[in-house]
Amino acid sequence: MSFDFRTLCAIEPHRPAHRVAAVLMPLGAAAALLPWTPPWAALLGGAALALTLGNPCAAAAARASKWLLQLAVVGLGAGVNLAVVARVGGQGLGYTFAGLAVTFALGTWLAARIGVGPKIAALICAGTGICGGSAIAAAAPAIDARAEETSAALAVVFLLNGVALLVFPAIGTWAHLDARQFGLWCALAIHDTSSVTGAALTHGPEALAIATTVKLARALWIVPVALGLGAWFRRTAGTAAPRARVPVPWFIAGFIAVSALFTFVPLLHPAARVVSLVARALLTLTLFLIGAGLSRPVARAIGAGPLFLALLLWIAMAGASLAAIRAGWIH
Repeated sequence: MSFDFRTLCAIEPHRPAHRVAAVLMPLGAAAALLPWTPPWAALLGGAALALTLGNPCAAAAARASKWLLQLAVVGLGAGVNLAVVARVGGQGLGYTFAGLAVTFALGTWLAARIGVGPKIAALICAGTGICGGSAIAAAAPAIDARAEETSAALAVVFLLNGVALLVFPAIGTWAHLDARQFGLWCALAIHDTSSVTGAALTHGPEALAIATTVKLARALWIVPVALGLGAWFRRTAGTAAPRARVPVPWFIAGFIAVSALFTFVPLLHPAARVVSLVARALLTLTLFLIGAGLSRPVARAIGAGPLFLALLLWIAMAGASLAAIRAGWIH
């Protein structure tokens, strides 16, 4: 049986750029797997190809990026001690709850003044306060958000994720954050898990370990926040789906299982580094695919309002968390 590349890529014959993109996209994905390819370069490379040539493989890239991200997060469990995850989650309970409360309160206030709808504002707040695209994907069905609202929120988050990969390492160096502080700041102030790990990698394995554990501990809030939003919209607007199913982040359970396996089985300790390296390569590939998923129509659909809201909210929360870390209030 012969393989038909058109089953993955919708190449339009009247667009020669599509044919070029169909060749460059697989090459770019292969380059993203190389150990010396930085995560930010993978993201920008994918976005540059998609915005200049178009991406005939956008649907396949979107499906692949979703699963690759989750598999990569599961693989990262091999390099993280489960006891650390449990301790970090318990230690961060107070400031995580406070951060979520401030994020939603400030986001709601800003949205009312900028003129952003309540549902897209709620999605942006969830993405900012918890874990980006995963939180948005879980909250959207709970509040019965329209497809364009969900797409706009995701596009804004992915855009700011790319900015974070570029600016956070520089700000961390300028602020003289050590590896622990930088990893914590990445986990608290960057939206998506993939970008958190990508930025944290620039400051070494200790920063990566802390960033991963703190971010995954925060991701545990996805389900209660999504359920709470659904209840809120049903009570105030009556527009949420009455029995919406909230996607359960199974990759968190996978991360814990792999972490437990490599933590409590000493014979597997030598293989932990290999599994972690493979997981990091998958994360870089995921960033390339996320960048390749951007398009001009999606960029136009974002609009100024949601982008302005997301940017203001992100700057405020990132600045507040950085100040709190430097002051020693969060550790």
